[in-house]
Amino acid sequence: MSLLQRLYAPQPQAPGKGRLASVILLTILAGIAVLVPVLNLTVAEGSALHVPTYLVSLIGKYLCFAMLALSIDLIWGYCGILSLGHGAFFALGGYAMGMHMMRQIGDRGVYGNAELPDFMVFLNWKELPWYWYGFDLFPFAVVMALFVPGLLAFVFGWLAFRSRVSGVYLSIITQAMTYALMLAFFRNDMGFGGNNGLTDFKDLLGFDLQADTTRAALLAATCVALGGCYLMCRAIVASKLGRLIAAVRDDEARVRFLGYRVENFKLFVFVLSAMIAGLAGALYVPQVGIINPGEFAPANSIEAVIWVAIGGRGTLYGAIAGGVLVNYAKTVLTGLIPEIWLFALGGMFIAVTLFFPKGLVGSLPGTLDWLKARARSGSGSSPAAPLAREAGE
Repeated sequence: MSLLQRLYAPQPQAPGKGRLASVILLTILAGIAVLVPVLNLTVAEGSALHVPTYLVSLIGKYLCFAMLALSIDLIWGYCGILSLGHGAFFALGGYAMGMHMMRQIGDRGVYGNAELPDFMVFLNWKELPWYWYGFDLFPFAVVMALFVPGLLAFVFGWLAFRSRVSGVYLSIITQAMTYALMLAFFRNDMGFGGNNGLTDFKDLLGFDLQADTTRAALLAATCVALGGCYLMCRAIVASKLGRLIAAVRDDEARVRFLGYRVENFKLFVFVLSAMIAGLAGALYVPQVGIINPGEFAPANSIEAVIWVAIGGRGTLYGAIAGGVLVNYAKTVLTGLIPEIWLFALGGMFIAVTLFFPKGLVGSLPGTLDWLKARARSGSGSSPAAPLAREAGE
């Protein structure tokens, strides 16, 4: 089986599998939400237990990426649709939250204009564009962070799925979509800050974004959001609807022959995954302090797909683990030898796709079973052997 075929091959999962992993994941998220802020805010800086503020924001960023990976796993691992455009939904959610925080700056900007963001004053705009109305309200911004990616996914999916576009053709179209959005947002006359994007945020809900307490609260909110999204996705894939979605992934023609409107199920999952990605983007921007058109780059969407493949698609928890682990590796490697990161990422992706088709986390149960069998028998082949044989089928 070729590498390209493996990208679209189904990854079946037992309906009840992964309950222990779910408990472990949720326990870890609860621990991060409580312990990291406590160790940051209450432990003295000189202590070995102190968690520095930069690390709080870094962990929050990793968890936002994990939420993006979760959204991709829902549509790819369970519905069989390889989307190379989810970075666009992530960026749109980020822009929605960025627009709210730009409105909150008010007259504290460089030019002191209470109505217009600094970049609009610099470009000699006379009035606020209509599509910026309402973003001074936080609830409106949150709704838009979900609605805009969802609306784009609905329109795109409605056209694509009813035209029965699938496989590599759909993947290419999603990549073209995010590239077109990147080019559009680079334009100054779009009203989104051009190539500089939106930055210099001051506060969120009246709280200073540079304060340790605000960053700790954002981390806790990200943990809660990720845990909630995971539980929602787990409930969906474990339900009758989830089994039907998996059937569409495994044999779409047969499901269609049985009388189901396959395109409706695909559209539902696509829109839901887009909204999760938008929420991840909305949580990401306050923690990194900037959003620009570079987030729309197709390479970002492709990299997010690699996170899922390495962690283990069709598991949900594997995608989350992949999003965190790969980005941690990126932080370490780009700090030590920046020029080798892309080669390392490509190498990991090829190796995992060829030899661990279920991903590192997805292949863990099989490896543990092998170790138990070896312990009982006292001999056996290497744990990679059955995985290699599976990859060669």
